[in-house]
Formats: sequence, C-alpha cells, structure tokens
Amino acid sequence: MFSGPADSYPRLLGDIGGTNARFALIAAPGAPISHIASLACADYAGPLEAIRAWREQTGAPAPRNGAVGIANPITGDALRLTNNPWAFSIEALRRALGLEQLVFVNDFTALALSLPHLTDAERRQTGRGSCVPGCAIGVIGPGTGLGVSGLVVAGTGYVPLGGEGGHVSLAPHTDEEFALTALLLREHGHVSAERVLSGPGLISLYRALAQVRGETAQSLDSAAITTAGLAGTDALCTATLSTFCALLGSVAGNLALTLGARGGVFIGGGIVPRLGTWFDQSDFRARFEAKGRFTDYLAQVPTYVITASNPALIGAAVALEQAITHA
Repeated sequence: MFSGPADSYPRLLGDIGGTNARFALIAAPGAPISHIASLACADYAGPLEAIRAWREQTGAPAPRNGAVGIANPITGDALRLTNNPWAFSIEALRRALGLEQLVFVNDFTALALSLPHLTDAERRQTGRGSCVPGCAIGVIGPGTGLGVSGLVVAGTGYVPLGGEGGHVSLAPHTDEEFALTALLLREHGHVSAERVLSGPGLISLYRALAQVRGETAQSLDSAAITTAGLAGTDALCTATLSTFCALLGSVAGNLALTLGARGGVFIGGGIVPRLGTWFDQSDFRARFEAKGRFTDYLAQVPTYVITASNPALIGAAVALEQAITHA
C-alpha cells in the first residue's frame, strides 16, 4: 500500500487516545503494517516512554520516520492532551527518538485518511443510501471522547479536516432529551455532544436519565451499562443505550449536512463497533435522517460502522506518506 524512498523506512505509526496508545511499524516499501501493540497510557509518563516500551515488547527496529494520530487538537509544537495527563513537545520527542520526521495529526484526521483504503469487509452499512463518488465523507466516533472529522475533495484526491466537532453543543430532539440536556446544563454550564456521546458521557447519560425518570441509578461504569443494555437485563441501561444511539444519529446527521457528505458518514471509536447489529436496530438511522426539509437528502447518504481493527494506524501511514512525498 505504501511506497516512497527505501531509506525512509522503517516507519513508526501511532494512535494515541485518552486511554490507550497503539503503535506499529512499516518495515520497508510495500510491507504490511506489523509489530502492532496497545499500551495503557496510564502506565507511562508520556509517549517517549510508551514508544520505548513498545519497541522492547515487540522487538521493533529503530524507526527513521514516524506519524502519530492523537486525541487532541494540533495547534503547535507543545501538546497537552484533553483526556490524558500527557504533555510534551513534538520536536523534543522527535529528537529523543532520533527520527528524521515526526508528524502528528488529530486522531480522527488519521481515521478520516484511512477511509478510502478500507475494504468492504472493514465496514458495515447500517440503513439505506449509496456513496456518490467525488463527494465529501464524514467520520464520527464515540470513545474516551467524541472524535469528528471528514474528507473534502481537492483536485483528484481528498484533504482531511482537523477540527474539534465533538465539542459542538448537543441538539436534543425529544422532550426527554431536552430535560436531560437542561439537567446537564445546570451541572456543567455547556452540554457538548461529547458530554454524552463518549465512554464517560454514557455514564453521565445513564445517571441523568435515571434522575429525569425518577429512578435509582446504580454505580455502573460504561462497560457494565453497555453489557446490561445489550442483554436487556436492566431497562434503564437499555434506555440509556437507545438514547445514546438516537443522539448520535442526530449529531451524525448534522455532520452530513455540514459537509455535504454524500460520500457517506462513517462511525468509528471504541463504543459503537461493540454494539454489533443491536446498533443497526436502534434509532440511530431514523434520527440521522430526521432533518425536516432535508430528510430526503439524508435518506440517500449511507452510514457505515467501521469494523477494521486499526484504521487510525492506516491513516497515520497515509499522513506520513504525504509528508515524506512533499518534503
């Protein structure tokens, strides 16, 4: 998939989230992505220590160049993660690793770059619609936070968008959702989409829904809420998942309208892929299309769940290939 000068290899690839950091390697031109390992961010003081541990664990050779997708805006050399205590300098990290180039992109920019390279087996369509070639593509994904990005057409290819769309204001649709939003607004002062459409957000949504309904919330983490909700063993957990999917549909529909994403909207992150076909039966798609005069427009826009194992690593490889090509 990737070529470029032979002396630009091995190439380090990374995907740093709020909870885990994944690293991998492309050893030579045309070689597959290898030496993949996931490490808990909490176990390391920063990316330098994590990368050194990855090399020790996997036996990866010293890379010459690298690219990393990270769950944070890239606004300069100094990075301080939003959902992770790591803070570091990109240039200092490059020097410490002895790299010729080290490229950092937003993790969802990296995910967006991977989309044209996904096979049919690495995505699952949910709902109707067909991709229109040459049109913008959107991507959104709840995980530790809520990532949002997209690809827009530029010449004969695509250019990724680096933004923080997960922090747009949540747009409730039903009376109960308005009540949930009002409750969270009193607590936080601003209710972003990420406030409920994320792992921590799922817990906030569960507790707020219990309060709005006059029920008692248990002390559950997001994994327990998801497990009970999918199994149907706890009505409040199931209602929480249902509301989560519906709200995600509304936010994804907003993204599709903003970008004119007739090339499709893709759903990544760590939560939705774990819901399996339960997600396909949820209100996600109905709410995605529920945009009044533009319902027919959105009915033609396909939505996909990304099922690939490490798509952001593919996107990091694309970002590095582009950087080396244009150096």
